[in-house]
Amino acid sequence: MDVIYDFVDYFLNTRYDDLTPAARQVVKTEVIDSLGTALGGSTRPGIGELVDLIREWGGTEQSTIIAYGIKCPAPNAALVNGAMIHALDYDDGHQESTVHMGCTTVSTGFAAAERMGSISGRELVTCIALGIDFMARLSLASRPGSVLMDVGWHPTVLYGFLGTAAIAGRIFGLNKEKLVNALGIAYHQCSGNMQSIHDGVLTKRVGPGLAARGGITAALMAERGITGAKNSLQGKAGLFNVYQAGDYDAKILTAGLGKKFETENNTVKPYPNCGHTHAAIDAVFSLKSKYEIEVDQIAEIAVYAGGSAYALSLPLEVKRNPQNIVDAQFSLPWAVATALVKNKVTLEDFTEKAIKNEEVLRVSRKVTGYLEPALNRHGVGPSRVTIKMKNGNEYTEHVEFCLGSVQRPTTFADSVRKFRECYPLSRKPLSEALADQIIDRVTHLEDLEDATEIIRSLG
Repeated sequence: MDVIYDFVDYFLNTRYDDLTPAARQVVKTEVIDSLGTALGGSTRPGIGELVDLIREWGGTEQSTIIAYGIKCPAPNAALVNGAMIHALDYDDGHQESTVHMGCTTVSTGFAAAERMGSISGRELVTCIALGIDFMARLSLASRPGSVLMDVGWHPTVLYGFLGTAAIAGRIFGLNKEKLVNALGIAYHQCSGNMQSIHDGVLTKRVGPGLAARGGITAALMAERGITGAKNSLQGKAGLFNVYQAGDYDAKILTAGLGKKFETENNTVKPYPNCGHTHAAIDAVFSLKSKYEIEVDQIAEIAVYAGGSAYALSLPLEVKRNPQNIVDAQFSLPWAVATALVKNKVTLEDFTEKAIKNEEVLRVSRKVTGYLEPALNRHGVGPSRVTIKMKNGNEYTEHVEFCLGSVQRPTTFADSVRKFRECYPLSRKPLSEALADQIIDRVTHLEDLEDATEIIRSLG
């Protein structure tokens, strides 16, 4: 029998009290982090255009679009909110699976719950925790030992369809048969590729929203009796055989299911760009704290990294000279140069104005990435930065685990600070009182009788 049935039982039978305290806390951190990045992302390119499209489509006023003051059918609200959360590339990530979780799970949880009228805080925490665990396991089991993104799939989107269908299906009260169908329908839609990064286009931020919309739609179709593939993971034409050419580890999928939660390994970003640059950023900060490095006296900078981070230096001419914000968000040279010149990496460094900063560009053009296979790691890996000065001095720093990793974790308080950093950028201004109220509600999420009051207050 396909392992999808194990996951369906898991989704239908796991309760809040079955979760570990660590998994519950991660979800609360996830929620405040995602709401903050959504508010900050609400004014970014592509979001307003999506909202205009949703307005044109119309439909039942079910679920809230953050910062725009409108309601629409649940799948469409999840589409926009998921894209908002991901727009800044400041949202969370599961350390080893390299899946961004909040843009799919949080957007789906709130949208599906509003469609049903309400959801308790405990139930929302449970659904999101299970969705994160499911998606992480799917990614970790795929092509074990290799880097899925190097194959070309964007795992956040690819597995987001399945994870969101499971979350929505539980919230909608689907029985076992219908939830199997929902996951089969979700599999029929699974997609998401890395070409959006290579081409520096806006579908990178829209992709998780498409997965959230697709997952909710799959659950709605199953609710009405539409059937989907029963063997959607291990069947002859199931996901692992079609998308991964049969290269997967079935043991990883279910090892410790219901007792070990990969949710605990979800992490929060300290910098608003691709996490594969973060070890190099930390290395730069360490070097600057140890040595009196005068930026204008730097001759060249070498960054040694595994495949995923190294790829962010290619093609070198584009990554040294980003042509748009997406290029900058996924550029190793730009990240290193920004850290060197500004001694910080913040949201203001990823705007149309920022990428024209000549001082940063001059340093960026001195950065070269080098592939070092020994630094390959499943997920976000280490980096080593060497700075050669014009006077011949040379400084090197190796960072094994970046800030924000499981080994060097950020905290709920860090995500609260990020929320406060992001919400002033919202299309719809928030008062400080409302911001404090939202933070308090998420802090005590497990005590809320109706968690949808959080999302409604952000409409």
